[in-house]
Amino acid sequence: MFNIERWQEIFEAISKNKLRTFLTGVSVASGIFILVILLGVGKGLQNGIEKQFERDAAGIIEVWSGATTKAYKGMNPGRQIQFRNSDYDISVQKYGDKFDKNTSTYNAWGITMSYGKESGNYQYRGVNPDYQGIENATVVQGRFINANDLSNDEKVAVIGMKLKLDLFKEKNPIGEQIVINNINFKVIGVFTDPGGEREEARAFLPLTTAQKVYGGGDKINNMFYTLKKKDTYEEALAEGEKFTSGLAQLLRAKNGVAPDDESAIGIFNTTVEAKKFYDLNLYIRLFFWWVGICTIIAGVVGVSNIMMIIVKERTKEIGIRKALGASPISIIIMILHESIFITTISGFLGLLTGLSLLELIGPHAQSEYFVNPQVDFTVAISTLIVLVVAGALAGFIPAFRAAKIRPIVALRDE
Repeated sequence: MFNIERWQEIFEAISKNKLRTFLTGVSVASGIFILVILLGVGKGLQNGIEKQFERDAAGIIEVWSGATTKAYKGMNPGRQIQFRNSDYDISVQKYGDKFDKNTSTYNAWGITMSYGKESGNYQYRGVNPDYQGIENATVVQGRFINANDLSNDEKVAVIGMKLKLDLFKEKNPIGEQIVINNINFKVIGVFTDPGGEREEARAFLPLTTAQKVYGGGDKINNMFYTLKKKDTYEEALAEGEKFTSGLAQLLRAKNGVAPDDESAIGIFNTTVEAKKFYDLNLYIRLFFWWVGICTIIAGVVGVSNIMMIIVKERTKEIGIRKALGASPISIIIMILHESIFITTISGFLGLLTGLSLLELIGPHAQSEYFVNPQVDFTVAISTLIVLVVAGALAGFIPAFRAAKIRPIVALRDE
């Protein structure tokens, strides 16, 4: 491999056919470049999808009510279903041993909240302590709602970072009184959320307090659950589908809803939805790999053809080498060196160009479902290994043909 004379021969052969070598290198480099860009785009799509599900706990299941669309047991369609505490209670009684976290909520949107001279319209949400883990909210000041707040109907609030900046600016809000729909609440915490401003424009209140002070009685709007972790994604998916099916039947029966009326009682399982997105992303990435590999193969075929031409041009030289005692394996190694050298250098330049382009353009090519396109280090190393293997394959057939040349035949070649 480090024989100086052999490397001199390689560079001499390349220098004699600069244009041919250049065009061959471009075909290989373009193949790697396209593969890197496609893999970067695939990674950007994956990051975007992951970010959409980042704001909530893994495997979150949300339940909400709507209007019936089918007549059932003498009741006409169009009946609005209203969840109550009893709906949440029966779900906990029947499935409580399966839950990791669970909560019901009582919400209102477009509610005026104010502090001093500052005010704005936001959302309040009455919750249980488990909601922090479900929402994936991080408390950066103070604390979250606890069991004592619920049992004593405390008028306390945990506000989002956007709400804090809008109303309190740089002032520490902990311990201050915020007015929510004409009722004072003591701020006990500030939270941030991966979902951004949309999630941070909220105030979390104890569920029992929100129901009482705003005339909700025992009404609730939504129910949220996360199930205990399973060993595999497939087990988690199966358990989630089984639970959502059973819960839907339970709630429909309790509220006099037709078993197949999905509009009256809706259930959203992020595990199922995430699988759809990840499967789609997997197919896209496999397609990108296929296109990239096909492009590389096209370049490798070009290298192989060039090496065949080189072997033909050097037939007499190869015959002389063999006549002087060169072994077939030495002839094969000589041809493979040149092939691997061309593909590796060209591929490395294509890889470097692709990575540089992603690094340059990636931060500016951001959208809701496309974030930080990049190629993992392991993938980059894998492509280099593919290049070496491809170079060896491209040169093997020409090298094997060269090794089979008989000296007497080669010496007669013109």
